[in-house]
Amino acid sequence: MRTIDFSSWQSVLATMLGLALVTLIGVGIRLLTMMTIQQRRERMNRQINERLRTLIAAYKTLGGSFTGTLTVDPAHLRDLRRREGDPALAAPLRLDAEAIAGSDRGRRIRDAVEAALSDIILLGTDEQVRLAVAAAHDLVAGRPVPTHDLVVSLRNFVRAALDLQAIPRDLVLPAQGPTRPAGTGGRGKSDRDAASAGRSGGAGAGGMATGGGVPDGGAGDVGDPSPTAIPTGGIR
Repeated sequence: MRTIDFSSWQSVLATMLGLALVTLIGVGIRLLTMMTIQQRRERMNRQINERLRTLIAAYKTLGGSFTGTLTVDPAHLRDLRRREGDPALAAPLRLDAEAIAGSDRGRRIRDAVEAALSDIILLGTDEQVRLAVAAAHDLVAGRPVPTHDLVVSLRNFVRAALDLQAIPRDLVLPAQGPTRPAGTGGRGKSDRDAASAGRSGGAGAGGMATGGGVPDGGAGDVGDPSPTAIPTGGIR
């Protein structure tokens, strides 16, 4: 208050303008700081959400099955064809009957697991990256890959990130394996649609052929009411 001069209205106005300027500068610095902190926090939240979303998708891919074959078959199509030609080559990988018969389910599972392992190597923790790299090496070497340990690590990380209670230690969960892709009836449906379209096309063609003779006959009837008026041998 000692610096405020009330001796004249000019000094009072200058004092008020100075206080307003200082206040405006302080508010601007505070707003700028708050916006910077908020943007940084939003960016971190987006990164965390994207990481959690990716790791949850990887968890569902690697641990969506509790029954059946719980390992990843690393065989490619060329390997299946080679084993079909020489059954003795199927022993090292112990392929199941479905894979030997040429089904693409095993290959689809392997492709999905490879994509999930790539995401984990990119966004996973140190433990998860080590497990994913070991699984990738097993795939490259042609060995069946169990995914249960990696699934347990992903589950613990996701529950901790979401502030969920840990699973009780006395609760024993069964082993988990890669998700089996659902079978689609797209091929059978397309075959049935093609057959129906063929039948409809044949019926339509027959109808057009039957209807096509009517104008000719009609024109003959109009032009010549008696079709037998022109003798067969009359035209030289």
